[in-house]
Amino acid sequence: MSDYLKIGSFGEEIATQYLENREYNILARNFKCAQGEIDIVASKNNEIIFCEVKTRSNQNYGEPIDSVNRTKQSHIWHAAEYYLYKNNLINSFVRFDVLEVYVNGARVEINQVKNVFS
Repeated sequence: MSDYLKIGSFGEEIATQYLENREYNILARNFKCAQGEIDIVASKNNEIIFCEVKTRSNQNYGEPIDSVNRTKQSHIWHAAEYYLYKNNLINSFVRFDVLEVYVNGARVEINQVKNVFS
């Protein structure tokens, strides 16, 4: 596994723990379909939250949230629509969050940006 994939997997694991510690119920991880992929699907307070996790060990490529451009948002949106349809959750309240995970040696910081797009 490449270092890029390792840090991404690590970030998703940390983000999952972060959400669970804040009483989110994890419904799915790495949900994949023809429309795209969603890193984490969670629920809390009668809301379905679709989370994109972006992990960085440096800022050479900018802030993590900057990589969630319109194209990426469209893929997440369509995958979320399919997830809702497949799980009979069409009438649910939904939210799209980005979890920015910063890794610097043993130090890890997480920034949850809620309701990034709709």
